[in-house]
Amino acid sequence: MNAEELGLPRSRQANERLHAMVPGGAHTYAKGDDQYPENLAPVISHGRGAHVWDVDGNRYVEYGSGLRSVSLGHAHPRVTEAVRRELDRGSNFVRPSIVEVEAAERFLATVPTAEMVKFAKNGSDATTAAVRLARAATGRPRVAVCADHPFFSVDDWFIGTTPMSAGIPAATNELTVAFPYGDLAATEELLARHEGEVACLILEPATHTEPPPGYLAGLRELADRHGCVLVFDEMITGFRWSEAGAQGLYGVVPDLSTFGKALGNGFAVAALAGRRELMELGGLRHSGDRVFLLSTTHGAETHALAAAMAVQSTYVEEGVTARLHALGDRLAAGVREAAASMGVGDHVVVRGRASNLVFATLDEEGRPSQRYRTLFLRQLLAGGVLAPSFVVSSALGDADLDHTVDVVAEACAVYRKALDAADPTPWMAGRPVKPVFRRLV
Repeated sequence: MNAEELGLPRSRQANERLHAMVPGGAHTYAKGDDQYPENLAPVISHGRGAHVWDVDGNRYVEYGSGLRSVSLGHAHPRVTEAVRRELDRGSNFVRPSIVEVEAAERFLATVPTAEMVKFAKNGSDATTAAVRLARAATGRPRVAVCADHPFFSVDDWFIGTTPMSAGIPAATNELTVAFPYGDLAATEELLARHEGEVACLILEPATHTEPPPGYLAGLRELADRHGCVLVFDEMITGFRWSEAGAQGLYGVVPDLSTFGKALGNGFAVAALAGRRELMELGGLRHSGDRVFLLSTTHGAETHALAAAMAVQSTYVEEGVTARLHALGDRLAAGVREAAASMGVGDHVVVRGRASNLVFATLDEEGRPSQRYRTLFLRQLLAGGVLAPSFVVSSALGDADLDHTVDVVAEACAVYRKALDAADPTPWMAGRPVKPVFRRLV
């Protein structure tokens, strides 16, 4: 069907109901209907494997599942069975469950570069705990974040650096400084300019590009020389780069690291891990000032920890990381070939590690374009492909990839028409999609 025939009347109605009760119409800004073409934002009924169904009954091949959290596919049998076993045994108690012992042992065996771990429900809690711990350990106020990475936390220390900084005091914003990815000289200059003030360097160790040779090791040396804590945000790289994340692949050990997303295959579980000397500052077995590290009522719910253990077992026993890379390689090759065959190979561009592919939509001048992204997403949706990115799950099959590439080819044919007309407006059918971080609605 074409995009106009798709319609989505029930999804449109559900979106209106959401906006009436939920600010933004979703509980995650990246899931908002402003991220999709006008009137083509599916509301999901259910999912299984690599597919989801909307409330209008349409089935889609889904990419970027759960904002990269569902890497094994929806309702994965090993994960759901592990969760079911715990549900009948109770999920939350007044004292730690034995599951917490087992989950910690399993995590530290999976990520051997860490010596202690504390679980939470979401990544923001973990990254903010890492920042608090670094400040406590160093006695320094400033946080240095990588300017080239889009998101670290919902908390003030980070959101104050974004265009959506309303409500955050200027004094808080001034305590966060930024450094560019891949540029050791610029980072050293920043640390020298704020000598003795920077508590930590926090970054994603890798994203859509591989770290330059020696870069991560160079950051490690800079952090040591300037007395600050090195924090790797492994929310995305964890389990997608290797079971132990980027640190397990590149062999550079941070002081602290944070994990989430793929750790629970959609269940709410995140982790702060790191060196015992630092982590124990949030514990009971030291003589210094106590650090309020992480203390969450639901952070160690038994079923979520059981899900995490099942995910780790599945990854190791079934070679999931290698499969994600193989699927991504095949998808990237197919999309690039389809784009090139339609004459838009320089405009629909696939980037990133095979296990974490994104795409760029470029205009006639080669500039990133939300208007062309709108056109592209409309065509994908009409073809039954829900793809804010091309991030794969291991549940994808050959038929799913073949179908995706066919739909991409059809979308690229329309893209070519818009480029020839130097105007995608006739194929947008409404306002363009918008970036998450913007100052005005």
